[in-house]
Amino acid sequence: MSGDSYHYGDNVTMNGGQGNIGIVKGRSAEPAAAQDPALTAALAELRRLVAELRAQVPEASAALLDESVPAATADAAVPAPERHRALMAIAGIAATVGTVGQPVAEAVRAVVGMIGG
Repeated sequence: MSGDSYHYGDNVTMNGGQGNIGIVKGRSAEPAAAQDPALTAALAELRRLVAELRAQVPEASAALLDESVPAATADAAVPAPERHRALMAIAGIAATVGTVGQPVAEAVRAVVGMIGG
């Protein structure tokens, strides 16, 4: 078995100071199918409701919704504090527009309850 190479963990490739690709993490991501189906459905509903709400709020609020939606996910790549801020921003906008935003606020509460945010 001389010459066989087994590698576990991170891999760094350096090419003379140019074209460096950084660190290749030697981990596999959790498959998307392993995500809770109820959470997947709740997030899809939240995105749908936010899209409807977006058309009914001022442009500054719509821009904040656009910035927040990508982080409002259960993806492990999004740090928990960033996800929490995004969900709270969405809920805050929903709360300020009253009855129109109530379904969005309720959807945020459901998602926060599921991910423990």
